[in-house]
Amino acid sequence: MRPRKIIVVLKGYPRLSETFIAQELLGLEKAGFDLTLVSMRRPTDAKRHPIHDEIRAPVMYLPEYLHEEPIRVLKGLVASWRKPGFRPAFSAFLKDLRRDISRNRVRRFGQAVVLAAEWPTGGEWLHAHFIHTPASVTAYASIINGVPWTCSAHAKDIWTSPAWELESKLASNRWTVTCTHTGFDHLRSLSTDKQNVHLSYHGLDLARFDHFAGERPTLDGSDPNRPVTILSVGRAVKKKGYDVLLRAFALLPKDLNWRFEHIGAGEQQKSLKALAEQLGISQNIEWRGALAQEDVLERYRRSDIFALACRIAADGDRDGLPNVLVEASSQRLVCVSTDVSGVPELLTDGENGFVVPPEDPTALAAALEEAIRNPDLRRRLGDAAEAKVRSEFDHHTSIRQLKSLFENEWKAA
Repeated sequence: MRPRKIIVVLKGYPRLSETFIAQELLGLEKAGFDLTLVSMRRPTDAKRHPIHDEIRAPVMYLPEYLHEEPIRVLKGLVASWRKPGFRPAFSAFLKDLRRDISRNRVRRFGQAVVLAAEWPTGGEWLHAHFIHTPASVTAYASIINGVPWTCSAHAKDIWTSPAWELESKLASNRWTVTCTHTGFDHLRSLSTDKQNVHLSYHGLDLARFDHFAGERPTLDGSDPNRPVTILSVGRAVKKKGYDVLLRAFALLPKDLNWRFEHIGAGEQQKSLKALAEQLGISQNIEWRGALAQEDVLERYRRSDIFALACRIAADGDRDGLPNVLVEASSQRLVCVSTDVSGVPELLTDGENGFVVPPEDPTALAAALEEAIRNPDLRRRLGDAAEAKVRSEFDHHTSIRQLKSLFENEWKAA
């Protein structure tokens, strides 16, 4: 059976914070799929992940803002107007616009008509990564050009989308996969055909995150010349809970010797640095900014503890299962995190990590103190975390599942 050419719609490409998507794209290419990538935004990251250089699929960039490329949008509108699917697509757009009167909604339809008009040669299937704005563009383009679509839903896109919009998209696409059990349960509750919602963990490319055979020093925080190193990797944004983590650090006993290293960029970095100064702990912290994957891997191996204080933001935004927790665990690095979304699907408190309630600096500080003072416990929990990752979070499992879902659709067609 000849694989169909899949047009994959992405919010932005390439993006350092979405290497799990790049990993999936590369896996599908290696499985024999012919992909064309369509990005709604041009890249903004200063660094590029090595995996992006391995992906061979061509990339098409849509106009990020319609007023920036008015001629292109007008040509797309004229070309799409002639297609039989334009009127039903426009009706669907107007129905959505009545419930979401926004420039963003208009922009998505404009991007959809450009995609429909500039259709990649041979495109026979649409797949959206994220069920919010990329799925909106995909759904409209699907109707205009009469091509079926499917979707990968993740975290923020699920929890910040209104129920009516999720219901509409779940009803119009062939199937949706999502990467945590909490997201899976939520989407199934909104779907009229629950069999078309599937759970598929992203997993990790274990060839890139090979077993760490080295031995970490048995530090316990008692030596001021050899502090315990606590690492975190993630964007400085609300849902990552870095303000909670800083407040937890400030609650640690004064005789405990530790240092914190943060990797990642983000709009909250300036305010977090100010908070660290206010709490009197800035001398213990290094802000590294964004780093390449090989440098991140080296720091997983050089650190003693990994910490991420995930939370649910006021707008509902939250992580699914942060890939960095899976990466850190693959390197036998014990993780301290919170009971949010998919985190408990990887970490069980006292068995292979430390898991505390979100928004609780006191509980987080207690877990951090226990981890800092007990190197033997760190080693035992880290070993157990690695064992779980290598047995249950291999990305080849996810690729096989996606391959099967696509092929089953094409056999039925």
